[in-house]
Amino acid sequence: MHLKDFAKSGNPKTLFSAFLYFDISFMIWVMLGPLGNSITEDFKLSPTEKGIMVGLPLLTGSLLRLVLGPLADRIGGRNTALLGLSLTFIPLLLGGFAATLYEMVLIIGLLLGIAGASFAVALPMASRWYPPEQQGLVMGIAGAGNSGTVLASLFAPRLAEATGSWEVVFLLATIPLALTWVVVAALAKDAPGKPKPKGLQDYAVVLRQRDTLYFALMYSVTFGGFVGLATFLPIFFRDTYGLTKVEAGNFAALCVFAGSFIRPIGGYFADRFGGIRVLFFLYGLIGILALGVSNLPALAVETVLLTLLMTVLGAGNGSIFQIVPQRFPKEIGTITGIVGAAGGVGGFLLPFLLGGLKDATGSYSAGFLIYTLAAFGCVVLLSVARRGWQGTWLGTDGRALTAETTAPTHSTVPSAPPITPVVNPAVD
Repeated sequence: MHLKDFAKSGNPKTLFSAFLYFDISFMIWVMLGPLGNSITEDFKLSPTEKGIMVGLPLLTGSLLRLVLGPLADRIGGRNTALLGLSLTFIPLLLGGFAATLYEMVLIIGLLLGIAGASFAVALPMASRWYPPEQQGLVMGIAGAGNSGTVLASLFAPRLAEATGSWEVVFLLATIPLALTWVVVAALAKDAPGKPKPKGLQDYAVVLRQRDTLYFALMYSVTFGGFVGLATFLPIFFRDTYGLTKVEAGNFAALCVFAGSFIRPIGGYFADRFGGIRVLFFLYGLIGILALGVSNLPALAVETVLLTLLMTVLGAGNGSIFQIVPQRFPKEIGTITGIVGAAGGVGGFLLPFLLGGLKDATGSYSAGFLIYTLAAFGCVVLLSVARRGWQGTWLGTDGRALTAETTAPTHSTVPSAPPITPVVNPAVD
């Protein structure tokens, strides 16, 4: 695949809209993390309470993806995106006017999951405009909206300090949210050929496939690790190294920055060299870096390790979604919702694990060690899975099968005949 061919295909306006929708939604989704140090001071929270607070939006966001994904199949991605953006105003207004108790903050966190569910709408909305051999790059560009974590880490602590109130930050976030609503309404367009609405039986069919479990486990480590750390790092830096709230946000933003924007590159390299080959390398590197992080070295060294770790996690997110559309070309909305939900669950578990073990052991090291084992476990999982993938629905090393390749792909229905990759309609 050449970049000039990519530029001539698909629908760039919809791709940009999908990116912006995901970016601003992601920023709002993870806001409790960068604001966590200010909230902690007001409510005197323990490490476990901090982990629960920043993890709840990730959990509900993962579950709500299973709602917004099928809804997008019924009423269209554009309309679903506009609905999700509209509903996101609710937790922001509650955060600005009603966050007087820790329990209310938890309720707000639950509702912030609406923003996190944007993943199941934004990625299919962009993906359906592009052919299989471009899926890694297009899903990477749309998914690069996870750069919203950088915006949250940089601006939320500063705005809270400048205004003297973390509640005001929720109200200020309604401004970019409203602008995004206008952009999506004006530019986004659903691809021709409306997908068949998905019911519970469609999810059941996809869930019965072993590959679905593989994708879910792998994505819970990459995306779960990325979003879980992105929300928890401001708290981690303040607790471990005694930084101010703004300094902790700066260091978190530094660590998250590269990982936020490298997702398209990970997808592009997976398109070019094969997702399996790329993921083998990335998961091994994730395990090595997480092991180094668990030693809690000096601040400068820890920052370098975490920056590298977040970069590799971002590339891994893009690489996985080079493979997923090849396995389920006709069920991209369903599988995106399922795999995305698994990533959100992983994102919830990591802060909960780090906070809980900090309470139990007095250190964050144990939580990072468990994450290290999970990363190396994905290397083993890939070794098992690749034997059934290559030569059936994937080419060598995980490259996409194209019109020149005749090997069949799997159907989500075991009794159905083999199917070939679906080339989505391209619009100049």
